[in-house]
Amino acid sequence: MNPRLSPVFVKIMKPLDSLAAQFYHAFYEKEWPGGNGPGLSTLSINEAYEVQRLVADLRVQSGERVVGYKVGCTSRAIRTQFGLSEPICGRLFHPHVQEEGIHLDWSAYAQCAIEPEMVMRMGRDLRGRDLSDQDLLDSIEYVSPGIEIHHFTFWHGKPTLQELICSGGIHAGLIVGREKVSPDHLRFGDALFSVYKDHDLVTSAPATEIMGGPLDALRWLVRFLAARGDYLKKDSWVIPGSPTALVEVDQDTELKVVIEQVGQVVAHFRKEEVNNPVHPTVLRTASDH
Repeated sequence: MNPRLSPVFVKIMKPLDSLAAQFYHAFYEKEWPGGNGPGLSTLSINEAYEVQRLVADLRVQSGERVVGYKVGCTSRAIRTQFGLSEPICGRLFHPHVQEEGIHLDWSAYAQCAIEPEMVMRMGRDLRGRDLSDQDLLDSIEYVSPGIEIHHFTFWHGKPTLQELICSGGIHAGLIVGREKVSPDHLRFGDALFSVYKDHDLVTSAPATEIMGGPLDALRWLVRFLAARGDYLKKDSWVIPGSPTALVEVDQDTELKVVIEQVGQVVAHFRKEEVNNPVHPTVLRTASDH
């Protein structure tokens, strides 16, 4: 399916399908295609998640693959801003999850921004509603430092919870660091997350800002999936949320994330003359995995 959708085609689709097609188009083309559909503010939370699912279906049909989940809006400040009692969930897609060592074109994103992330690789299936910390630890194969990339653009003006959910948490990609740390060696609530631009510290915050700690965010995710008849599958990637504010990237820069006890990950952003014409947000590396 061509990501560039004509307004006429969008207009004749069912309302939620129409919105999904618009979000799908905006992800790749960095523009809102127009067309008629329900106003985002009129959507229920369940309807917004249905739009997110429909967008995921379109992306899978185009050759992508769901490889995990993100938890967003984990800090108290952001949840208060949107009037939330809990965070949101989004999906991670191959080929937008990549290993460290790549160069990214910051201009290929709709207002590029990043967050530091503690990336979890699941070593077994995980399901249930009342999981202990040990249950969670036993399910994690390893933890790596990561950089989450965002299209930091809200196409409908003031940010809303509905748009955050429909867009999958404005998620655009994930860079996973090379270091792999056993969860048994970590104190998840104590780690300090720091972000550096060209070696200058720009923001830092403790892991406790992530809903009390990354394990609490993982527990919430498993409950969220269970409520929808789903579960977290072995080999999935999970990013449980960031304790810091978004860091915008609008010029060539070296960006480094350091997470205490876990390690660091570095990415180089530079503007390219020509973007990838098919998937402009696919991250480029010397050896795709």
